[in-house]
Amino acid sequence: MTTAVTPAERPWGVAVIGGGFMAEVHSRAARAARASLVGVSSSSPASAERAAARIGAPRAFASAADLLAADGVDVVHVCTPNTTHAPIALEVIEAGHHVICEKPLATSVEDAERLVDAAERATVTATVPFVYRYHPMVREARARVASGDLGTLLTIQGSYLQDWLLTESDDDWRVDSALGGPSRAFADIGSHLCDLVEFVTGDRIVRLAATSRTVFAERAHHRAIETEDSVALVVETATGAIGTVLVSQVAPGRKNRLAIEIAGSSESLSFDQEAPETLWLGRREGSQLLVRDAAVLRPDAARLSIVPSGHPMGYQDAFNAFVADSYAAARGETPEGLPTFADGLRAVQLTSAVLASAANGEWVDVPASTAHVSTTPSEVIAR
Repeated sequence: MTTAVTPAERPWGVAVIGGGFMAEVHSRAARAARASLVGVSSSSPASAERAAARIGAPRAFASAADLLAADGVDVVHVCTPNTTHAPIALEVIEAGHHVICEKPLATSVEDAERLVDAAERATVTATVPFVYRYHPMVREARARVASGDLGTLLTIQGSYLQDWLLTESDDDWRVDSALGGPSRAFADIGSHLCDLVEFVTGDRIVRLAATSRTVFAERAHHRAIETEDSVALVVETATGAIGTVLVSQVAPGRKNRLAIEIAGSSESLSFDQEAPETLWLGRREGSQLLVRDAAVLRPDAARLSIVPSGHPMGYQDAFNAFVADSYAAARGETPEGLPTFADGLRAVQLTSAVLASAANGEWVDVPASTAHVSTTPSEVIAR
């Protein structure tokens, strides 16, 4: 284990397991955080060589085991297919490294619980990239809810819409439950949406009713597909708010539209990830479009606003901030709002409830949150 070496002595040594698109995103974030990229492993030595060339890693490891045994590795980013997350993340923890694991953290509640416990026993930092938390205007929304600006929470509307699997010829490994797990649309993007809703409101979904649809049972390279293309939910929260949630990977024209609208007794707010520089504030009289400007934002939002107003920030900036906070936590700091394996477990619990409700056509209670809950907005205000 090399995590005892402080950044003052050398940069964090970072390794990546997996060689796809997300490995590229993670590697850019690692560099932005001034880490040193040690190397990458993938599904085969040849795949690792290609990935190393693509992300600029100095070394391609023949296997994950070789990567975990290498000198100079402090943090490992797991960017492999969904069903491999749990066993690989557990190997990383057992090797004594800090870990950033792509979502879903696991494809079963039991495996997710096992990972949370393992990370706690090993005292390593273990995080999951629910990176939409890191848009400055999301933090502004969260602070406004926490300060009571909205009043009593009444209703929630949320959607996450994409079109990359719109036609029968569109295909990807994620449609295969052997690689992607039993849920696709919800586990892949609905988990982001529900995490954002709970993060901003500080409230928890306690009951839900779900219906899902698989539009194409066959695609270009897969047959007998069972994972869902779209999911619709009705939800109730712990404080009594009610809401609707729509998730789809077959919504024409929508590339990555994650949007939430939260209505309170005094005010509403709305955030759209495709227009992340603004936050809509709805009032009975005098609604407002708030533009990102650190000079007028709440402290946690201003912290993440790293370029002047008018210079757009986006997805990679949010991802970079998440990775920087993960590394800071590994150094012993306590960054605000960092999504940990406990939040990954929460997403798996919600996914399990969605699948159960869609299968039996009934309302399903979502298990109570574990003791590993991220800081709530009210606690932020109290600091």
